[in-house]
Amino acid sequence: MDNKEILLVVDVVSAEKALEAVVIFDAIELALAAARKKITTEDAEFRVQIDTNTGNYETFRVWRVVADEDGEEEGLVFNPDCMVRQSDVQQRRAELEVGDQLEEPVENVEFGRIASQQAKQVIVQKVREAERMKVAKQFKARIGQMLSGQVKRVDRGNVIIDLGSGAEGVVTRDKLIPRENLRVGDRAVALLTAISEEIRGPQLVLGRTAPELLVELFRREVPEVSEGMVEIVGAARDPGVRAKIAVLSHEARIDPIGACIGMHGTRVQSVSNELGGERVDIVLADENAGQFVINALSPAKIVSITVDEENHSMDIAVDEEQLSLAIGRGGQNVRLASDLTGWSLNMMSVQEIEQKQEAEVLEVSGKLVKQLDIDQGVAEILAMEGFNSLEEIAFVPVAELLDIEEFDEDLVEELRRRAQDVLLTQEISMEENVDEAKPADDLFDVDGVTQRLALLFASSGIITREDLADQAVDDLLGIEDMTQELAGQLIMAARAIWFE
Repeated sequence: MDNKEILLVVDVVSAEKALEAVVIFDAIELALAAARKKITTEDAEFRVQIDTNTGNYETFRVWRVVADEDGEEEGLVFNPDCMVRQSDVQQRRAELEVGDQLEEPVENVEFGRIASQQAKQVIVQKVREAERMKVAKQFKARIGQMLSGQVKRVDRGNVIIDLGSGAEGVVTRDKLIPRENLRVGDRAVALLTAISEEIRGPQLVLGRTAPELLVELFRREVPEVSEGMVEIVGAARDPGVRAKIAVLSHEARIDPIGACIGMHGTRVQSVSNELGGERVDIVLADENAGQFVINALSPAKIVSITVDEENHSMDIAVDEEQLSLAIGRGGQNVRLASDLTGWSLNMMSVQEIEQKQEAEVLEVSGKLVKQLDIDQGVAEILAMEGFNSLEEIAFVPVAELLDIEEFDEDLVEELRRRAQDVLLTQEISMEENVDEAKPADDLFDVDGVTQRLALLFASSGIITREDLADQAVDDLLGIEDMTQELAGQLIMAARAIWFE
């Protein structure tokens, strides 16, 4: 067969598969090498090189150059059919080193004789790999976007979706909506979550359970969302059962909830149908975290919210008859609200909240009674007003303590004096327990560094002003009562001398 037929095959396959010619040439070279290997009785390796202009080609037998001691030291089995020792090639090919290849020309096989199934499979496999690479390149920028296609087949619970133009993606069993039954020919949407590297080539990985898919569906169904007039700020899903999205409007004239629901509920119903009947609650987002949580827990009626900023949690109080509604079946409603708002939510009845608060007041007041040697009644008032530590009592502005109805100036002054005395006693005790780590005099020159802070710094290895100036904010956050703002102020104050 005329070698120009190679060029013809390359042109035809390249045009039919929309692949670069070099990919087809590579496939034919591998096929010719495989065919040449098939007609030899030795365990030899071959390489074929095609002239892309004329279609002529050459075949080379290949040996790998190995070190003389490889067989002994590394446990390798020396195979003379495809290996050659370095000492055997030094005289004729001195430039070859261990790991290089020794090649010698051998007789070609005719292109027209490549009729074996093995050679055909090499070409087909190479073309398929190239097609997958091309598809992966096309879809790389679309990771995180919603794709639509037709179910091509179902393989051991995994659903393969034809995305058109020769592209297909797989939805693994764990990324399918529970209990949904997609059949061949069904239309389906899914989120492109990743492009995985498989032995057969890149694979488009799809999913139908991610909250982002819900957002993409509303973006498709609601023009106000796609145009940016309504923003979906968050979404949470219990796939196939229930979901919540939080929305807000950037246009005063637009009701974001109404826009997402649509006339007679058509828009939200369309989204629900795409997700196997998943019920979608649409709630109004709010900058106030408490109000956002109230909206997210709707339709339950909230009586009170206690916010714990430190633990990023909230205690939610509802009437006893509203408790099951607020929690939802299997905790679904509160779980979705928590995912949507980003807060840990503890649902309680009003009676449970009162009992918890009473217990907290008793715990705090008990500590204050011991620390300040005061009456239980005074300690309980302090605890109920939010004064939970000695530092707050000792250093809070006097006016805040005087705002407490039961307190007068004499009592406030006495409380502050006692709190300051206890703190000073603790500082002295701490100073005595700091072994050789004594704060240097210049550390006290830094604005904002109290005796107690200096001792805390010293116990952490920060002895001098220069030591403090060399710290980063995160380095100081492990120190007792240190905040990010205070750490930044102290570090900048320590560094002030650098700029003088």
